[in-house]
Amino acid sequence: MKVTDLVASFAKPVVEAHGCELWDVEYVREGSEYFLRLYLDKEGGVDINDCEAISRAVDPILDEKDPVPGSYHFEVCSAGLERALKRPSDFERFMGSNITVKLYRPRNGLKEIPCVLTGYEDGKLCVTAGKETITFEKSEVALVRLRVEF
Repeated sequence: MKVTDLVASFAKPVVEAHGCELWDVEYVREGSEYFLRLYLDKEGGVDINDCEAISRAVDPILDEKDPVPGSYHFEVCSAGLERALKRPSDFERFMGSNITVKLYRPRNGLKEIPCVLTGYEDGKLCVTAGKETITFEKSEVALVRLRVEF
């Protein structure tokens, strides 16, 4: 089992007990350091108190279960307004929302396309950009994130 899946399995009930939703678990290397991050969501938004309470509750469980080899930094944060969409359930939940699609290779000279999410099936993404409907294959898409307009 992957580190992120293992951590999610024991962090999710703790996060939910604090009135939040576990949006994502990330285990990444940045420079010479490793980071284990829990991303939270909550109706009305996640605040610093939510992050602190969940960090304090999950930290001893991490010490006990020791799911990560070696040393790492543990962080708990909000998923954010412009969060990445990764799972099919993320795409279903935000159907009709403004998103930015980041591509591996430019299409019509653009690597980032602001658009509206109109469909998602088996990794294939359907969007509307202006009056144009565009379909992206999973292999073309580097990242999809929500886009907030002010």
